[in-house]
Amino acid sequence: MQKRDRHEQLLSLIATESIGSQAELASRLNDEGFKVTQASVSRDLDELGVVKIEGRYSLPPKTPSLAEFGSIHFETAGPNMIVGKCASGLASAITVRIDGERFAEIVGTIAGDDTIFIAVKNAENQNAALVKLSGMFG
Repeated sequence: MQKRDRHEQLLSLIATESIGSQAELASRLNDEGFKVTQASVSRDLDELGVVKIEGRYSLPPKTPSLAEFGSIHFETAGPNMIVGKCASGLASAITVRIDGERFAEIVGTIAGDDTIFIAVKNAENQNAALVKLSGMFG
């Protein structure tokens, strides 16, 4: 059986059963006809992005793609601030993505419901951050 088939079975098992150890998962896969070791299961879990939540293997929560955020508009507000406007309820998720980029120009962010405040070091950093944000969100 191919690796893809093993991955599909592994994902099916963690979706339908409460599995808390790699040894248990290896045993279940072996029962299904896949010859695996704990080490190969460990590699598979890494490749598939499977995480352990509350002692049980599961897929990580879905992170929205940048396209799912819809229209985002950024504008300056003084020499040290950028304000972003987006659809209602999305500001927090967008801010998490911005923070994850760790742009050197950005000092910090604050999210409301549909508004994002982005503090930058100075006007030069503001321009650089706007370029990066435009590239990130189109």
